[in-house]
Order: sequence, then C-alpha cells, then structure tokens
Amino acid sequence: MFKGNASGDGNTPAGSVILDNSGNLYGTTGYGGTGNCVLLGTKVGCGTVYELSPPAQKGGEWTETVLYSFPTARQGYLPNGNLVFDSAGNLYGATMFGGGYGTTCDAFYQYCGAVFELSPPKTKGGKWTEKVLHGFKGGTDGANPNGGLIFDSKGTVYGTSSGGGNEGGECGSGGCGTVFELKPPTTKGGAWTETMLYRFDPGTSGAAEPVAGVIFDRRGNLYGTTLGGGDSGWGTIFQLVPRSNGRWAERVLYHFRDDKDGSHPRAGLVLDAKGDLYGTATGGGSAGNGTLFRLQPAGESWSFAALYDFTAKPDGAYPVGTVIFDEAGNVYSTTQNGGTGQVCQGGCGTVFEVSP
Repeated sequence: MFKGNASGDGNTPAGSVILDNSGNLYGTTGYGGTGNCVLLGTKVGCGTVYELSPPAQKGGEWTETVLYSFPTARQGYLPNGNLVFDSAGNLYGATMFGGGYGTTCDAFYQYCGAVFELSPPKTKGGKWTEKVLHGFKGGTDGANPNGGLIFDSKGTVYGTSSGGGNEGGECGSGGCGTVFELKPPTTKGGAWTETMLYRFDPGTSGAAEPVAGVIFDRRGNLYGTTLGGGDSGWGTIFQLVPRSNGRWAERVLYHFRDDKDGSHPRAGLVLDAKGDLYGTATGGGSAGNGTLFRLQPAGESWSFAALYDFTAKPDGAYPVGTVIFDEAGNVYSTTQNGGTGQVCQGGCGTVFEVSP
C-alpha cells in the first residue's frame, strides 16, 4: 500500500506493471516521492518509479523499493503509462509534464512532458540514475507523452503524445497529438534525436489525441488508437506505414460509432498471431459502458467486430486497460467501474475474462 509523499513514498500509481526475469515488478506513481513539485499550493511530489520484490516465502509480503523520485519538474513530473526494459536492463518511460521545456501546456503543471531513461546502479544497493532523453516543447513539437513506449531492433524508441503537433489547428492551442521516434546517439553520452513521424489533425488525418502508445506488426507498420476524431468524433484506430522517402503515411482503419460499437478508446492495441488487432473502447456499445473489439485485415480493408458489450453492475464498465491473451485465446483485462462493490458509485471495477 503506497503511503504518499509525506513518507517519501509514491502516490496514485499510473499505468500497468512489468516483470523482470527474477519476478520483480516495476511501475510508476504519478505523484508522491521526495520531489518538490507543488499543485494548487500543496506539495504533492513529482512522482516515482518503484520496484516490488516477491517474498522469500510463499504467502509473505512483497517488498517495495522506490528506485527513483523525480526531484523537480525539470527531470519529469507526473509519470504515467507502462515502463519498458532495454536489453541492458535500463528502464524507459514518460512523464505527462516536466522535462524543462514548454510553458503553455497546462495552467497548473510545469513544462510539456518528457521521455526518460533510468539506469541501474553499477553496485547492488546503489542509486538508479535518470536521464531526460527528450523534453517536449509543445507547439509543433509533441506535448504530454503518455507512456506505452516500444523499441525497434536498432534501439529506437517510439511513442505518442496526446497533445502538441499542430497547435492552432482544429484542436486549438493544445494540439491534436503526435507519433514520435527517438533515435539513440551514435556516440556514448550523446543526445537522442527526436523525429515527428506524424502530427494528427481531424481536418486532414481524421484522427486526434492518441493516448495509449503504438505497436509494430511484422512489416514495420505502426498501429494505435485515438481518443477523438473519426467521422463522428468518437475516436479511431489508425495505421502508420513507413515510406521510402522517410515519411510515414497515416490511414484510419476504423471510425468508432458510439452506441453501435464503442467510443473513445483509451487503451493500446494487441496483435494476435494471425495479425488481428484487439482492444477496448471506454464507452459506447449497446449499453453505453464500453466494448471489447477485434479488427481483422481483409485484403485492402479491415473488418470490425464488437466481441463484447459491457453492461455495468454487476458486469464491468469503462474498460481502459490493454488486453492480454492466454494460450486458449481467452482475453483478459480490467474495467474501472462496474462489479459488485458497494462503496463506489457505479461499482469499484473488475478483472474480466472473455472467451471465444
């Protein structure tokens, strides 16, 4: 149980956890830690990266270690989304704010966000070391990266930002979001190089506000979801295809239609062995409480199917987590609302299984 910044611990865990080969769990908290970040006059901390180690004996307690407390907003503020390991054991993640650049992204938070690297100590028990790989500036640059980072085979990092990119376009001063890449330096200790792969604008791309990162297929195409945009404004599923001229071409594979199939997807996508895409939409569907969906390639087009409509208490509602599969093809994830809990309005949430 997190104790908050008064105890130097994290507060408000954000994103899922990941496992290492020893069974330790790693994640982030949006607030807490020992940092000096202040929100609405109250010191809330700038957020943490933590490790949970399994007990030596079955049934014992897990041990939490705060690997890093973001000390000021310049190093990062409000980490969120999932972490990812590289082959050397370094952790990578994103903070919604902080990073040292951009001043117009939010009235209450400093700066426009960062992608960071956290390197383990050379000796056991030492301190982990953080490096800001890129501080977002807003405007034509991205703003508010949302985690869910991935690597290609060359160590390049790919991700999305929910804001920035086309400030002054249809989305107003906040921008409609971006897909970006960060290339590692050619010499040790050098700077990482950011490239904007795509800037969203509903007027031209038909999509806006990606909030869940991207994934690769076997051909090197990228896939993701957007919270907004689409023919009816309910969000989209998009594809980015690399071109020989170095540019990426965007294609909207599906426009959500609210009550018919879902709305406003917040979770990332998952590819199965057949190349089908799976994900969740937070709202819409026949009962208005969200859906589990599948998108299958069918030649040049894609075929959409809502596999399950959530119906709220005692069923789940408002799914926001990325799904996972077991060997039998069953799908698992979470909903923020629904279930049988009595102390939360609308239910306290569920962990669900959907079977084919």
